[in-house]
Amino acid sequence: MTNFVKNAWYVAGWSTEIDDELRRFTILGDNVVMFRKSDGAVAALEDRCPHRLLPLSKGKRIGDTVQCGYHGLTFDCSGACVRVPGQTNLPKSAYVTSYPIVEKHGIVWIWMGDPEKADEAQVFDMPEFSDPAWAAHHGDALHLKSNYLNVAENLVDPAHVSFVHPTTLGNAASENVPVHVQTEGEAIVAWRWIRDAEPIGFFKAFGGFSGNVDRWHYYYLYTPCTAVIDFGSTETEKKCAEEDRGEGVRIFALHFMTPVTETYTIDRWMHLRNTATDDAEAAERMDTMFRKAFDEDKEILEAVQEEEMRPQTRRPIRIAIDKGPLVYRKRINELLELERTEDLAADPSPAFVYHD
Repeated sequence: MTNFVKNAWYVAGWSTEIDDELRRFTILGDNVVMFRKSDGAVAALEDRCPHRLLPLSKGKRIGDTVQCGYHGLTFDCSGACVRVPGQTNLPKSAYVTSYPIVEKHGIVWIWMGDPEKADEAQVFDMPEFSDPAWAAHHGDALHLKSNYLNVAENLVDPAHVSFVHPTTLGNAASENVPVHVQTEGEAIVAWRWIRDAEPIGFFKAFGGFSGNVDRWHYYYLYTPCTAVIDFGSTETEKKCAEEDRGEGVRIFALHFMTPVTETYTIDRWMHLRNTATDDAEAAERMDTMFRKAFDEDKEILEAVQEEEMRPQTRRPIRIAIDKGPLVYRKRINELLELERTEDLAADPSPAFVYHD
């Protein structure tokens, strides 16, 4: 049984990944062909002809339609078949699924579930994207041989940075600092402050700090697959309050996780910053440090995935820092159960249909 929540917006790719050519993407285990129509908007169709099942991405575009490369069946951007060579009637079953798309801030979002439930207002956004005091910069796509649940849990876990990222995003000063977790809002939030401590490598490079700092890490995880890490630093003598984080050097690291299969996830990451906002070179240097840190995550997560696939004689233990991940798993399971229940109600088995 699949562990993918269908009724949600997922990142299909950066805007730069999709052009006039037919491009194949795999999302939630399903293959999708995407391309830009003549008006520049993105079209997304099931990448499988309903005739002999050849991927439509192996066919060709004819205007804003896609022609199958096997027998020429042609489909418009709604998924409807508009041509079957050699016959005039179009079978009702000759169609492919069309997926809702929203494109904003250079990001293409796709809805893989019930299209009637696709609400564009639910697409993730932040006011900093449009704030001239902030700079937005797209990073990379990190390919991980890991289940998306483990990737997401890593992004609501501030405690790991002390040990996995000791030269970039963490250091020994935070090893014994407790993690606080809030689970009542839209996002699961895990956070902690490290007061009067040596700056981490990232802010040694970009904060210009010469002495000890107060630093924070706030991890926001939005179900199912979007994470925002708010981290920053300020001089210790300023005694920065929680609500005054904007007065320090502050970074938002955004992670958009796309489950490809049960054991393969793409994490597209970017950042928003309130420092060096006009410095493109600084953005590239930040990317270099982020890549180092995220490669460290990749090594950990892929090793965990390998062990999860081996026979296990006992269940993994849980400790205090696991509250955020546990709540996340609970929310995912609730959404999966809701979708399964709705599917049963919408399409009852004939055994449960009564006739007078």
